[in-house]
Amino acid sequence: MSRHPEVKWAQRLDKAYVTIQLPDAKNAKVDLTPDGVFTFSASAGAQENLYELKLELFDRVNVKESKINVGVRGIFCVVQKLEQGWWKRLLTAEGRPPHYVKVDWDKWVDEIEDEGFGGDLEFGGMDFSKFDGMDNGAMDDDFEDSDGEGKELSEPGKQDINNEASTIEEQDREKVAAST
Repeated sequence: MSRHPEVKWAQRLDKAYVTIQLPDAKNAKVDLTPDGVFTFSASAGAQENLYELKLELFDRVNVKESKINVGVRGIFCVVQKLEQGWWKRLLTAEGRPPHYVKVDWDKWVDEIEDEGFGGDLEFGGMDFSKFDGMDNGAMDDDFEDSDGEGKELSEPGKQDINNEASTIEEQDREKVAAST
């Protein structure tokens, strides 16, 4: 019997972000059709449990412009909408979504913010370079890519992806060895 991985989603006017949270996924297979049917299967865990899901997205999508990236901690998909517009929900089915589908509040933007209202803020001519004690590059090291190296598929459609790095610890060891 297969299990369902946790799925998080957010959207913009022209795209939807779908993140499948399944660390160390092996033999990941992702398929996206123009009708908006998104299917996924992979194995993960010590017993290599099978994880599968099929999502019928709210509207049609542009498969050629969509991108899928398989990383160490999960699968990140940028699904390009065929027509620009805000979807009422991720899935075609009305009512509550399945328990494993959740909003990704880290990526969520309200409609009014996406249309430019909140994007370019005016600061009344304030010059932030005059603030003392601020080092512009000090925080850059804190925001490394958390997934390490992933594989990107420019055209998702029945792809079979095998992760080369099997564990996060392996990647950490590789980083330490490269820095010495």
